[in-house]
Amino acid sequence: MTQAAVAAEAERLDRVLIQLRRDIHQHPEAPGQEQRTAAVVARELRAAGLTVTTAVGGNGVVAVLKGSRPGRTVAYRADMDAVPPKDIVGGGPAPAHLCGHDIHTTVSIGVARVLARLRRQLSGTVVFLFQPAEESLSGARALIDSGVLEREHVAEIHALHCGPFPVGQFAVTPGYGMPGQDKAEVTLSGPDAQDAARRLAVDIGALATVALPQTPADLERIVAEAQTPDGPLTRFVALRATAQDAKVSVSYRCWPQERYVEVRENIRRLAMPYAGAGVRFPAEPFPALVCPEPDGRRLGHHLRRTVGQDKVTELRAAFPPFSGEDFALYLNRIPGTYTFLGVRSPGAPITRSYPHYPDFSPDERAIGVGVRAMAGWIAKRTHSSGGPAGRARPARTA
Repeated sequence: MTQAAVAAEAERLDRVLIQLRRDIHQHPEAPGQEQRTAAVVARELRAAGLTVTTAVGGNGVVAVLKGSRPGRTVAYRADMDAVPPKDIVGGGPAPAHLCGHDIHTTVSIGVARVLARLRRQLSGTVVFLFQPAEESLSGARALIDSGVLEREHVAEIHALHCGPFPVGQFAVTPGYGMPGQDKAEVTLSGPDAQDAARRLAVDIGALATVALPQTPADLERIVAEAQTPDGPLTRFVALRATAQDAKVSVSYRCWPQERYVEVRENIRRLAMPYAGAGVRFPAEPFPALVCPEPDGRRLGHHLRRTVGQDKVTELRAAFPPFSGEDFALYLNRIPGTYTFLGVRSPGAPITRSYPHYPDFSPDERAIGVGVRAMAGWIAKRTHSSGGPAGRARPARTA
């Protein structure tokens, strides 16, 4: 299958896919509530000739496309849910597609339609996973627990995510990805417990090495630092500690994820001088998303060759430092890649391409770019013999 054939088929879909994205965008559904979106996805994929199963792991949709030639089985994942109000920067009145999941879903449908049209040249099998509840970090686990990876004999998995990079550009993540998350609770006692909690929250907050962005300039700096070798985001702690009554609540992300042990020890150390302090970690840390380095570099090479040297940048740190992704759970089981698709229009403020901001408004030209790149990449991977793919490190917890 040639990239030229992929591009020709994708071009026919450009206007149709933009209209599809607008329809999905106008009907955002909160995590776990994606019934309408799932129905739209299933309709489009059945019309393209794929074998479709609905209600997988909740509202998940699994679609299988078998090529006409022998090959490997490769999965491609797209998330369908919208951002709930509490996760919108500054808050919001209702769920909204401010993270680009409508773009992800549309790109995946486009990839499926292109490869279905080119089925005679397609080797192996492609399994499309349309995942619910990514924002609540529960959808990937639900799909995995359904047994779909084993049932379909998936060898590797790939995904795109919208990012604040120029439209048409990709940011590959070999050896990096997105941080996980851990939480702690410290309960104090005694007559001055409330004042002590406030002091302790300040002490724990000082463990942070990166501050939450307050201005667009802060966002610009974070994007630049994520592309800087050995920069300040190569190793970081992003932490928030708040005091309420006699309790301190802590939520933090770090990189690399082995630092969970260190941060937990520091929280215990800081709490120790306070009489009657009880430190509790409610759950094991949610794992980081780590893109295996060999696979990420292989994708970077493919994209430079097919879309252009100037259209690919490489992240040198986990990005963004304040967000996680349950795609981590797939990569803890099988190899794959996780790549950012640039959606920033020329001259647009960065908040229009930075997920979860209320004015997030991605450039729709990114849809066609993503379809062309990912259809070619997936076709290459199903045809490939696989090779010594890297595997993400299993999550370590304290």
